[in-house]
Amino acid sequence: MAWFQRTKENIQEKGQLEMPDGLWAKCPECSEVIFKKQLEDNYYMCTKCNFHFRIGSDEFIKIILDEGSFIETEKNVKSVDALNFTDSKPYVVRLKENYSKTDMNEALTVGHGKIDGRQVSFGCMNFGFIGGSMGAVVGEKFYRAAKYSLEKKVPLIIVSATGGARMQEAALSLMQMAKTSSILSSLEEANIPYISILTDPTTGGVSASYGMLGDIIIAEPNALIGFAGPRVIEQTIKRKLPQGFQKAEFVLEHGFVDMVVKRSELKKTLSDLIDWFGFN
Repeated sequence: MAWFQRTKENIQEKGQLEMPDGLWAKCPECSEVIFKKQLEDNYYMCTKCNFHFRIGSDEFIKIILDEGSFIETEKNVKSVDALNFTDSKPYVVRLKENYSKTDMNEALTVGHGKIDGRQVSFGCMNFGFIGGSMGAVVGEKFYRAAKYSLEKKVPLIIVSATGGARMQEAALSLMQMAKTSSILSSLEEANIPYISILTDPTTGGVSASYGMLGDIIIAEPNALIGFAGPRVIEQTIKRKLPQGFQKAEFVLEHGFVDMVVKRSELKKTLSDLIDWFGFN
């Protein structure tokens, strides 16, 4: 049926955006061929056009936190197939494949570390793990990271990279929107800052909950940010969207985020914000 036929690319189909294997990488934006070590030294940004490659928690930990300061927590919290869900394959099989493929235990890595010597609670989503989707375990790990922030009275910093809620967990996934939003209310009441960093892409249930609830919301350049994707919106309203719609610079101009920051300047920006909030 025509309802289920895609006529346009989705967020995962346009080029190779994740970090490639091998000694060389090709920028999907300008086609520049870059030596892998040179790319790493440049914060995983294209040396020619500054395109930001998609990276995971390991890379963001090295970029944002003081060397050797990060301690990962909640390592043993893993998803279960409570609904016996099967789409193109059983959910339990999909989980096992992603454990093996990514060497990660979930779409969110949390723990605590330091930025220029100041303690923070930190979390980073892993888009490579089922599209960085938010299920019950992602919600629980976020909750525990925020709880640590509340108990220790340290800032909470979360890096998002996600396609939204995890459909294999249905309503259990959607419940995490309320759960994560609730703990952030407790942080607000305690005057503890929450800084949300949005990378490419940040969509769906995460953008509709904790992604957009930061006291300060930072976006990486050219990141796709929104609830529904551009293809879905165009099909719904039957109109062509403006150029650059839902890109970081567009949403900044329309007041959806507070600042767009290059990855190379991210740690200094966060350090300055922590100072500004009075956490010295």
